[in-house]
Amino acid sequence: MADPQFLENLQALVRDRLREMPEDSYTARLAARGLIAVAQKVGEEGVEVALAAAAQDQEALIGESADLLYHLLVLLELKQVPLAAVIDELQRRHRARSVR
Repeated sequence: MADPQFLENLQALVRDRLREMPEDSYTARLAARGLIAVAQKVGEEGVEVALAAAAQDQEALIGESADLLYHLLVLLELKQVPLAAVIDELQRRHRARSVR
């Protein structure tokens, strides 16, 4: 069963990697390329998610979605946006639509 806390734990790990910048860390190497490169990676992963969905390949869709979420977490962390803020926004939108 999926752990609902996992994404927040992963964001904390990403934060640690960005603070420590260990040489053997993909996260650190990605961040060292700069914000624009990370944003481009998020865009690439988004396209790959869409292509996997269009091809109706569930396994690829799951894998590409995981890639997208990970790279999005890196981007959010670089921009100092906590995952909780994104979740709050989703909840706000859901409440607003539920009231209608």
